[in-house]
Amino acid sequence: MSLLESIASPADLKQLDRAALKELSAELRTYIIDSVSRTGGHLASNLGVVELSVALHSVFDTPSDRIVWDVGHQTYAHKILTGRRERMHTLRQTDGLSGFTKREESEYDAFVAGHSSTSISAALGMAVAAKLKGEDRRVVAVIGDGAMTAGMAFEALNNAGAMDANLLVILNDNDMSISANVGALNSYLTKLLSGRFYNNLRTHGERLLSNLPPIHELAKRAEEHIKGMVTPGTLFEEFGFNYLGPIDGHDLDVLIPTLLNIRQLKGPQFLHIVTQKGKGYGLAEANPCLYHGVSKFEVDQGIKAKVSLRPTYTEIFGRWLNDMAEADTRLVGITPAMCEGSGLNEFTERFPTRYFDVGIAEQHALTFAAGLACEGCKPVVAIYSTFLQRAYDQLIHDVALQNLPVMLAIDRAGLVGADGPTHAGAFDISFLRCIPNMLIATPSNENECRQLLSTAYQFDGPSAVRYPRGTGPGAEISLTLDTLPIGKGIVRRQGHKVAILAFGSVVTAAIQVAEARDATLADMRFVKPIDRDLIESLAKSHDYLVTLEENVVMGGAGTAVAEVLVELKLQKPTLHLGLPDRFVEHGDPAVLLARCGLDANGIQASLNKFLPE
Repeated sequence: MSLLESIASPADLKQLDRAALKELSAELRTYIIDSVSRTGGHLASNLGVVELSVALHSVFDTPSDRIVWDVGHQTYAHKILTGRRERMHTLRQTDGLSGFTKREESEYDAFVAGHSSTSISAALGMAVAAKLKGEDRRVVAVIGDGAMTAGMAFEALNNAGAMDANLLVILNDNDMSISANVGALNSYLTKLLSGRFYNNLRTHGERLLSNLPPIHELAKRAEEHIKGMVTPGTLFEEFGFNYLGPIDGHDLDVLIPTLLNIRQLKGPQFLHIVTQKGKGYGLAEANPCLYHGVSKFEVDQGIKAKVSLRPTYTEIFGRWLNDMAEADTRLVGITPAMCEGSGLNEFTERFPTRYFDVGIAEQHALTFAAGLACEGCKPVVAIYSTFLQRAYDQLIHDVALQNLPVMLAIDRAGLVGADGPTHAGAFDISFLRCIPNMLIATPSNENECRQLLSTAYQFDGPSAVRYPRGTGPGAEISLTLDTLPIGKGIVRRQGHKVAILAFGSVVTAAIQVAEARDATLADMRFVKPIDRDLIESLAKSHDYLVTLEENVVMGGAGTAVAEVLVELKLQKPTLHLGLPDRFVEHGDPAVLLARCGLDANGIQASLNKFLPE
C-alpha cells in the first residue's frame, strides 16, 4: 500500500514526519496527473498547490479550522486528503465529485467557490463569527495573485485589517519566478518574523514606545525599511496585516514551520508564498495556460490539438471580432481575464492596441467600456454569462442608464456541463430583459450568431448576444458582416394547432419536436425587443403556444411572450419550458439537458402532458 493510500483524513497527516510528508506530496502530485488525465479538469493550478495542501492540513485542525480556497479549481489535493480519493474518478462527471469546493460534498469544504476573489471576505466572516461565538478556531483564505486583481479582494483586506479577527490570508503567487529573495536568507527571516519572540517583542515594544511618539515613529519606520529590503509587503502592512514572506510554497521545510508559527499569532496575518503552476509535470510547467483546464489526455503524450469539423460559438465570435475590427477602427475588445476562453487570441495579435485584458475585474470592465463609449469608441466586452452577474450594477448604472453603445458578447449561456452551477449561464435573459435600452439577441445556429453579432454591434445602445458553450448544429457560415432586422423572428416550419416559440440554442431540439408534432416553429432571435407581431400572429392562428429557452423560466423569454399576450388581451393556453427553479448540477451536457426536459424527448413529454388527448 502506498503512503497516499494510507491517508483517510487529515488526522493521518499529523502522524507523519517531514520526510514522509515530502514523499506523500510526490505521490499526491503523480496521482493528480493520472486522475485528471482520465477525467479532465483543472491541472496546472492543482499541481502548484500540492505542498501547500499537505502543509495546511498537517498544521491546522481541519475541519474545525476553516480553509477557504479561492475559486476552488485548485482543490484536488485538498479533496484527496479529505477522504475523497476513491471518488476522484467521478470528478466533474454526472453525479460525481464537483470540480470545485462544495459544502454539501464534505465538511472540509468550508465555502462554495466558483467565482474568484471571494475567499478573503468569506474567511473574514467566519473568523468574526468564531470570535462572536467564543470559539478558538483559525481561518485561512488561500487566494491567487490573479484573483488579487479584483476589487472585492481589496475591499475585504481593507475591512479585515481594521478587525481583530484571527485570519490568515495566503497569497499563492504563481505568476513569477522564485527570485533571489525567496532563498535561504529570506526563508530564515520569515520563520524568524513569524515566531512568537519577534511578535511579542514587536507588540510590547509598540506599547512601550507609544508613550514616546518621536521614538515610536522612528522605530516603526526602521522596521518598515528593514522589512522592505527583503519583502514587498508594505502594501499589505498598510491594510493592517502582519506581512510575512515571500517563501517557496513547494518547500515543506520552510512552509510547515512558518505555518506552525503563524497559527500561534493573533489578529490578521498575511503569508506570501511563491509556487509554480503545473509543478512536477513538464508539459504543464512549460505551458500552464494550455494545461489550466484540460480534457482527457495521455500523460506521456500530453494534450493533442482537437480536430473539429465545426467551429465552436466561441471561435465564431473570435473570427467575427477580427473581421469587424478590420472594418471599423472604432472597435475595441475587452475581457476580464478570459482571453483564451472567450476566443480573443488572434485579436490580441492582430489588434494589440485595441485589446484590453482588465484582469478579474468584471465591474471595472463594464465601466471602463462605458468610458470608452463616451468618447466615440465601440467597445465589445467578451464575458461569460456567469461572470456578467458580477457587474450588474455597472451595466445598469454606467452603461444602460446612459444608453451607451457597449456590446456584450455573452459566452457560456445556458448549461455548461462539467463546470456546474457556479459557471452556468442560467439567468442572463431574466436579469437583462428588465433593463431599459437593452437589445438581447439569442442566435440559434452558427450563421445566425455571426449575423446577430453584427446586428448588436451596429445598434446605437447597449446590446447583448448570448450563445452557448461548444458547437452548434452545423449551419453554413457567411463571411459577410450582414445584419438582421432588429426585433424580428422567423418561422422555421409551418404547422398546425401548436406553435413553438424558441429562443437560441434550443431551436435545434425544437425542430425535431415540431416535425414529429406537425407544429409551427418560430426562431424568435430576439428577447428584447421581442417580435410582438409574430407572437400575435401565432397566437391567433394556433390553439396552443409553447415557449422554449435555455434560461430559467422565471422572468425569462417565455415571460416576455406572456406579457405580450396579456397586453394584446389574447388568452391562449401557453406552456413555458426552460431551466428549472434550482441550481443544475455538473455533468454531461446532454444528460443535464435531458434531466431538465430540454432535449427533444423531454420537450415531447412535456407536450404530451400539456396537450389534450
